Amino acid sequence: MKWVVYILECSDNSLYTGITNDMARRLDEHRTGRGAKYTKHRRPLRVRYAEYQGTKSAALIREAAIKSLDRVEKLALIATRPPAELRGTISE
Repeated sequence: MKWVVYILECSDNSLYTGITNDMARRLDEHRTGRGAKYTKHRRPLRVRYAEYQGTKSAALIREAAIKSLDRVEKLALIATRPPAELRGTISE
């Protein structure tokens, strides 16, 4: 099963990092207020970055690593994968 580590940009320009094994379902949860408490009142949301991991354990480790980055470092990471590369892999 593939796991996705993703970064969302919220309406207040903050960045939220999470993991899922079903990106379409998770985005729907975030967008309808049933996702994380953090994103509930910060909609609309936009997928800015996503990468696949082979296991949940690897995804959790990568999520923690991304969460430890400061905003400038997260934006640099986002810049490594242009939005066009995300199309077709994640429902926006």
